[in-house]
Amino acid sequence: MPGPGAPAGGGAGGGGRPPPPPPPRRRGRAARALTLRLTFAGGPAWEKTRRLAEPSGHEDDLRQLTYQLMDAAGLQRARLSGLVLRAEDLVDGDRAEQLSLDTARQARLAAEVTADRIRERFGPGVIGPAATYRPAS
Repeated sequence: MPGPGAPAGGGAGGGGRPPPPPPPRRRGRAARALTLRLTFAGGPAWEKTRRLAEPSGHEDDLRQLTYQLMDAAGLQRARLSGLVLRAEDLVDGDRAEQLSLDTARQARLAAEVTADRIRERFGPGVIGPAATYRPAS
């Protein structure tokens, strides 16, 4: 069992992929746009860029825009050989702050920061959506 600060699963010689890069907000950045590029098994590719209403580095905003891009692709039984999602037109995170009257969204954003601190201290696999964890036996 990995100790504090050690990555969960996939250390040296783990044979797995390297951990994903930290989200833009952890690097002090916010994206103004996302680009989705799909490469199909036959060789052709599809690429679409969508802009955010305001720069954001928060998971909820980026996830919602990603879903919109996937819907725009209109995939039905497509065989994909590649998928790339790119945050574009990055700005400093300090410039992306905006006041909000949406208390539920503010609570999610505060929880994101706390989750980032936990991942930084104990490793990337120690916290995540409840649906991804197996029930305790």
